[in-house]
Amino acid sequence: MKLLFIGDVVGSPGRDMVQQYLPKLKETYKPQVVIINGENAAAGRGITEKIYRQFLEWGAHAVTLGNHSWDHKEIFTFIDEANNLVRPANFPEGVPGKGITYVRWNALQVAVINLQGRTFMPPLDCPFKKAEELVEEARKVTPIIFVDMHAEATSEKQALGWLLDGKVSAVIGTHTHVQTADYRILPKGTAYMTDVGMTGPYDGILGMQKEPIIQKFFDSLPARFTVPKDGRAQLSAVLIDVDDKTGQSKSIKPILINEDHPFFD
Repeated sequence: MKLLFIGDVVGSPGRDMVQQYLPKLKETYKPQVVIINGENAAAGRGITEKIYRQFLEWGAHAVTLGNHSWDHKEIFTFIDEANNLVRPANFPEGVPGKGITYVRWNALQVAVINLQGRTFMPPLDCPFKKAEELVEEARKVTPIIFVDMHAEATSEKQALGWLLDGKVSAVIGTHTHVQTADYRILPKGTAYMTDVGMTGPYDGILGMQKEPIIQKFFDSLPARFTVPKDGRAQLSAVLIDVDDKTGQSKSIKPILINEDHPFFD
């Protein structure tokens, strides 16, 4: 079982990269399940139903979210019916949507869990307790469990990785938009990476126009951050090979596509 996870899609440049390269990635690596983090997919903040359905049409099987889940009010009109859309599971009880979904491929199922960190982030319920609860639930269904940990602090992501080592197939971080080089298989078989990286503008700052952000560092005044629609773009992803009987990962491979790292079929 191969899982392909595409990190934080930012605005239309990110969506264009998914549409252009996902077919090529599927042809080259032949993943059985594709997961996309889409919490920045609509102009850099949130997601719409149209974009969610585009991701599915382009080949995704599940879409995870994060701290920008609710930035488009439209999400409240469709999230409860969006079976493949997963918002952070540690939002309080009663919040719309769900924090876990199951993707079926032939006789196999993959559990996809989304969590949000609390360090330097808005306060939510404990992601560690929620992780243990959902993993126990998921393991009754399948040994193949993928966790998107949407968090700011590296230490918090690493802590979750060690907590879940041997209990899930992968703990992959999102939110900080810069692909990290610490991808590895932990001792008990869990694939780990602090951040998969961003899919979107290559010449901005974390996917946003760089000039307002630079100016804000000078004057500390409020500034409007927008996604540049023109210019170079990149795609960040990770490919994980999982033993479908044990749920343990056998390999993890980062993928980075941009002008300096071109994709070769």
